[in-house]
Amino acid sequence: MTIADPTADRLLRSTARQSYDPEVDLDWEAAPVEGLWWMQPERVSLYGTPTWDRLSIEQQIELSRHEVASIMSVGLWFEVLLMQLLLREVYGADPRTARTQYALTEIGDETRHSVMFGRAIAAMGAPAYGPRPAVLRVGKLAPLLHGPSVFSATLVGEEPLDRWQRELMKDERCQPLTRMASRIHVTEEARHVTFAREELAAAMSQKIGRTQLRLHQNLTARAAYVMARSLVHPDCYAAVGLDPMEARREALGNEHHRATLAWMGEKMMPYLIEHGMVSEKDRKIWRASFLVPRD
Repeated sequence: MTIADPTADRLLRSTARQSYDPEVDLDWEAAPVEGLWWMQPERVSLYGTPTWDRLSIEQQIELSRHEVASIMSVGLWFEVLLMQLLLREVYGADPRTARTQYALTEIGDETRHSVMFGRAIAAMGAPAYGPRPAVLRVGKLAPLLHGPSVFSATLVGEEPLDRWQRELMKDERCQPLTRMASRIHVTEEARHVTFAREELAAAMSQKIGRTQLRLHQNLTARAAYVMARSLVHPDCYAAVGLDPMEARREALGNEHHRATLAWMGEKMMPYLIEHGMVSEKDRKIWRASFLVPRD
């Protein structure tokens, strides 16, 4: 008999009731719909800038295609890191417990999501941009995370993208492929967010020394910075004839783009603050991530 855990039990039942198979639930053969965006135009990083206004509508749509491919490829990278963390969590754990069984179930979900993102990027005919090389190197250290920062970093990687996709999946101006991929991810990711939130709360309920707490807070802030700054690869801009570095500087200075990132973090930040994972000592890092509103 499975050893009960109220949250894990509920999430396992939810998984049994509502899960998708991207292999059959997405129409991989459908051609793109001419004139539709690939993501919400107001969420494209250059939206509202002089450069955006100079682009033709065709270039704007093309930039949306490359940016959504970049975001998906960064999401895929993060899913791979998360699977490593979860596998370490269940290594040696009691397989009879609902908690272990749900963690293994989530790993299965993330595997399907990663395949779905990879296929979607290929179907869009865009590069799999992923994070830049320096970030990829740093990412290899992620499996060294332990304790609360495992789950706070999970929330940093999942919740902002979840909010972005919840809007995207409802936007009829956008391509059916990206809308349905978003719907699948949102439905299943909601369970993952719940699990990570519960695990973070449980970890923070244990006695943690001041030095260890500062380490977890700093790792969380740095994970947030890396995630937010990696979403749009500079080469996306080159795809529409812009200078990558100049366009990236303009995007990072774009108040509209900064507001979008703060909106993406709007639901996550209060939870991290409530559970002690945001320190005033990391204020500069959090501000540079743009996931918190400017003063």
